[in-house]
Amino acid sequence: MNDVSAPALIQPANDRSVAAAGARLRTGQLVAFATETVYGLGGDATNDRAVAAIFAAKGRPSFNPLIAHVADFDLIETLVQVDDRARALMKRFWPGPLTLVLPRAAHSPISLLASAGLDTIAIRMPDHDVARAIIRAAGRPIAAPSANRSGAVSPTTAAHVAESLGERAGLIIDGGPCRVGVESTVLDLSTPIPTLLRPGGITADQIEAVLGQKAQSAQADASAPKSPGMLESHYAPALAVRLNAEHAHAGEALLGFGAMDCTLNLSPTGDLEEAAAHLFAMMRALDRAPFTALAVAPIPEHGLGAAINDRLRRAAAPRS
Repeated sequence: MNDVSAPALIQPANDRSVAAAGARLRTGQLVAFATETVYGLGGDATNDRAVAAIFAAKGRPSFNPLIAHVADFDLIETLVQVDDRARALMKRFWPGPLTLVLPRAAHSPISLLASAGLDTIAIRMPDHDVARAIIRAAGRPIAAPSANRSGAVSPTTAAHVAESLGERAGLIIDGGPCRVGVESTVLDLSTPIPTLLRPGGITADQIEAVLGQKAQSAQADASAPKSPGMLESHYAPALAVRLNAEHAHAGEALLGFGAMDCTLNLSPTGDLEEAAAHLFAMMRALDRAPFTALAVAPIPEHGLGAAINDRLRRAAAPRS
């Protein structure tokens, strides 16, 4: 078929559909595709609006970090800081079902929304020819959480994606049933002691055999959401945050929404996807002198507004 923009369109994986998928991803649209673990709902990981569209399509309740998927090794160090441990694990297990959480590289193009405002990025190289071909066709890293409504069973066939997401999936590339069928293992290497954040297709024993070092288990009260499947926490700016502000007090920066006078505006037109896309970058931009506090305009509590307000409430919570 020529109309690759048709909603919830399942196409067999071939050169033509892969090229169409890459073109859609480059323009900020979403594409669902197979990996060896589960089907992912892909969007340009460097495009705030595309990442916001992923959250909206999944009905995700809050902004969990998303995994950035890459197809080749050559650009990895422009995205994240890679140490000897990471290199050894990449050499042994990539492509494969292992996600590494690493410090953000200077000038990394990965969206702050994709990393939930953190200074770490979760990254992996899928062991599926179709997935890597689509990523190469897009020419950029692809954020791709499981292609299902939030809280639903993860999809391992193209039909599962269509059943769960319907037209929200946009284009679905059928790469066959997923070989592994469970999500990737997630290992945090942003600290001296490796931390297993999520079990998956690569075991702790396999990881420890490469590192020559035990990996600790993540604590249930993890203080930052470094990975999908972890408890939520806030991006805590240095400045105090005041919510539901109609105007700024002396010294405050006002982060606006809708038609209003403010320092920066999440969306002058009241578009929640635009607001979600701008949230973390604008909070960071205002978290500095000469401002002494950050005031945030009211955000509607529906759709992506619920996720935006979740993050804002955590940012405004009393500091210990």
